[in-house]
Amino acid sequence: MKLAIPYPGKNFSLEIPGENLLCVAGPNDAESAGDEEGILTRALGAAVTPAARGDSSGGKNNLGQFLEGGRKVLVIINDATRPTPTAAMLKAMSPVFKAAGIEPRRLTILVATGAHRAPSEEEYRQILGESYQCFRSRCVAHDSRNADEMVLSGFTRRGTPVILNRRIPDADRIVVTGSVEPHYFAGFTGGAKAFLPGVAAYESVKTNHGRALSPGARALALEGNPVREDMDDAAGFIRTPVFSLMTVLDKGQKTAAAFSGDLMTSFREAAELSKKIFCVSVPEKADIVVSVAKHPMDIDLYQSQKAIDNGALALRDGGTLILVASCRDGLGDKTYAGLLASASSPAEALEKIRREYKLGYHKAAKMAMVSGRARITAVTELPAAELERMFIGSAPSPQAALDEALKRAKDRGAGVPKVLVLPDGCVTVPVTDRGS
Repeated sequence: MKLAIPYPGKNFSLEIPGENLLCVAGPNDAESAGDEEGILTRALGAAVTPAARGDSSGGKNNLGQFLEGGRKVLVIINDATRPTPTAAMLKAMSPVFKAAGIEPRRLTILVATGAHRAPSEEEYRQILGESYQCFRSRCVAHDSRNADEMVLSGFTRRGTPVILNRRIPDADRIVVTGSVEPHYFAGFTGGAKAFLPGVAAYESVKTNHGRALSPGARALALEGNPVREDMDDAAGFIRTPVFSLMTVLDKGQKTAAAFSGDLMTSFREAAELSKKIFCVSVPEKADIVVSVAKHPMDIDLYQSQKAIDNGALALRDGGTLILVASCRDGLGDKTYAGLLASASSPAEALEKIRREYKLGYHKAAKMAMVSGRARITAVTELPAAELERMFIGSAPSPQAALDEALKRAKDRGAGVPKVLVLPDGCVTVPVTDRGS
C-alpha cells in the first residue's frame, strides 16, 4: 500500500507491503452539521442547557443575552499550537458584539498561551485570519511569568494555587473559545483548560502539570483525572460570568459542531462528540506505529510529542514508533529536553523526575516511559545528535525509518511484523480490540 505522508513543503511517499499493514487509523467520519458559518451562528444563538450545579453564563440562553449590560468584555482564544477555528469564531461573534453595543475599546482578546511563548506576528495573522485588522490591536498575549499581571483567587482541592491573569477579575463578561480534542494527560483540550493553564501563572501551571505523572492523567479520562479535575476546580473560582463556545473538528480539521453557553456543559457535550470522532478501534497492537503530527501541532517537539504518546497506546513492547513531525520551531520548551539529555537511560530520567519536578518534566516523563519499552525514530528537522540525547533515533524519511524498523522487528523474531499508521497522531486515540 502506498501512502502520502504530509510534511511542510512536500509529501513523503510511504510504501507498506500488504502483508505487513495492520491498518491506517485516522479519525472517524463526522456527520455534517452544515457549513462552518452556520454551525457557529446557530451555536451562538442557542446555548446548551446549563449545568445542574450552576450556570457560568448567568442563565443567559445565547451570546447576545449574555453580553447585555457588559462594559468590559474579555475574549479568551487559543495560541498557534492549536487547530482551533478562532478566525471563524471571531467572525461569527462580531455582529453579536456590534448588536450588543460592545465597541472595540470595551473588548480585550487574551491569548491563552499557558507557559508557551507569545504568538509571532505571522501567527497572529494565522490565528485571526480576516479579522486581523479588526482585532489585532485588541490582542494581549498572556505571560505566565509576569507576576505583576497575576492575581491569586484561591486553591484547588489538591492545593494548586489558582493564580490567574488580572484581566479575569477586571472583566465583567468573559467569552471563552476553544476546540475539544483528546489530550494525552488532560483527557481533552478545551473547557476549563482555557483558565488553567491557559491564563494562569507559571507556578499554577507547574503544579497542575506535575499531576500528569499520575496514572489517571491520560487521554479521554475526565473523572479521576487529577489534572482535569484540578482545571475544573480552578474554573470554580471565576466570579465573572463566563460564556463558552467550544468547537469539535472533523478529520480534515473543519468545524463539525459547536456547543455554547455554560462552560462545563458545553465542554462535556463537545468531549462526547470528540470521543466518537477521535477514539479509533484497531484490531491489535502493532510491531511498528507510524504516527504523524499534523499542522499546527508539528510546530515543535514539545507539541508533537502527543503523537508519540497516542501511538504508544497501540505499540507492542519492544516495537518501533516512527514520529513524522517537522518541528519547524525546534524543541519548544527545553526543560524536558535538558532533563532527558542529563540522564544515561530512560529509567534514570524517570528517577530524576521522581526526585524533583519542574514544569516540562511531565513531557520528559511521558517520552521516557515510551522509550523505556520501545524504540522511537523521528523524521524531523531536528539534529540527529540532539534527538539521540533524548533517546530518539532519526531517519531521513518515513520509508527509511520503516525499512529499518521492519528489519529490526524480523531480527527480534516477528515473522510478519504488523504496521499501524496514524495520519493524525496528535489527536487520534487508538483503542485495541485485544491487548497484543
